[in-house]
Amino acid sequence: MANTEIIPVIDLGPYLSGAPGAIDRTAEELHFALTEIGFYFIVNHGVPSEQIQAVFRQAARFHALPIGGDTLRTSTVATVTKANINEAFFVARDLPSDHPDVLSDRRFRSANRWPTGLPGFREAIAAYCETMEQLVRTLVRLYARALRLPLEYFDHAFREPQYKLRMTHYPYRAVLADDDFGIAPHTDTSFLTLLAPNDIPGLSIRTQSGKWIDAPVIPGAFVVNGGQLLQRWTNDYFLATPHRAVNRSGGERYALAFFCDSNIDWPVAAVPTCVGPDNPPKYPTTYYTEYMIGYQQRTYNVLHPDSKAATE
Repeated sequence: MANTEIIPVIDLGPYLSGAPGAIDRTAEELHFALTEIGFYFIVNHGVPSEQIQAVFRQAARFHALPIGGDTLRTSTVATVTKANINEAFFVARDLPSDHPDVLSDRRFRSANRWPTGLPGFREAIAAYCETMEQLVRTLVRLYARALRLPLEYFDHAFREPQYKLRMTHYPYRAVLADDDFGIAPHTDTSFLTLLAPNDIPGLSIRTQSGKWIDAPVIPGAFVVNGGQLLQRWTNDYFLATPHRAVNRSGGERYALAFFCDSNIDWPVAAVPTCVGPDNPPKYPTTYYTEYMIGYQQRTYNVLHPDSKAATE
């Protein structure tokens, strides 16, 4: 019997190389991970380690600049009153200044605001995002097969996916209270999140039994998990597992989380294999913009607390 309190490691090598039967075998491993645990590692994913390390160096350069933090008010798995002990810089798709969505100031499609005085920063980060986007397109085919759908089911939905790269600095604190977190317990909003290989531990996940387990350090492995929009796509069949981060390493910790969703105009509704006469859709159809506006209202609208109930 498979252990549901160990994060599984999925080897993408055979699938990426086209080995016979690898698609189905890998999809079954993914199916187990997302129905029983909600997290998994991927190895032999094809992302050059040199590119990953270059982005970590750029993140450290950026976080040498003075910035601040936030408090995670939307957590549904913990009561959070303290600010997260982290600093973060977010990057979306690097749209040109003359893009129609930028010119019209469309929500979630504006141009990035890049820091000045960091030569090479923008180029390295944009290139990494392109690499992550290609990896997502590879993974969503496995998601389709794991959901007993045609392999190409998600191809059009992820032709130009919405994404955010969060480059986070978790400073070390010698003394931490029980309710001090680098980032408090939460679930992601995304269809999937890719956390870059990291030599410094800090991530913990809550299993379905309610036990918190620490994610081990596996050299070269990405950590992947699903979020709230994946739950909606799958009618709660695939998990959005609560997780948190605390830096107890004795030094500085940096993390690169790539949150990815479908195209901004794609309807998010339960796939046909996750609904039926005895299992109707649990959520109305939504869109990225609609869902994220509600999420941001719950997070940031501190002057209108009644908005939380209105947007859930």
